[in-house]
Amino acid sequence: MNFPWKPLHQHEQVDELRHVSAGRPQIIFKHSTRCSISSLALRRFEQQVVHSNADFHFLDLVAHRDISEQVSKIFDVRHESPQVLFITDGDCVYDESHFGIDADKINQMISQKTKG
Repeated sequence: MNFPWKPLHQHEQVDELRHVSAGRPQIIFKHSTRCSISSLALRRFEQQVVHSNADFHFLDLVAHRDISEQVSKIFDVRHESPQVLFITDGDCVYDESHFGIDADKINQMISQKTKG
């Protein structure tokens, strides 16, 4: 089964996912297509994260650096690559980069946020 990425390529999508995060967790994976570490982190993420009960947004940093800057500003996080952000209730409550990206932590946060 393919991972259910929603490509993030328009500024309006950032505002929309922030709004939607009030009812459903939103995950952003910032990926550099020019970085082997980013490719490895992406593959590990796709293999380990349970992708129900959240929306997953894929941000290609090479093609959309301007959107990455918008995300960094809106959610008050330092730009890194690769990087994962967990957005809920309009705020980034978790961000991690490189080999610190922890699929178990993301799975746990999704589970806790979506319980009854």
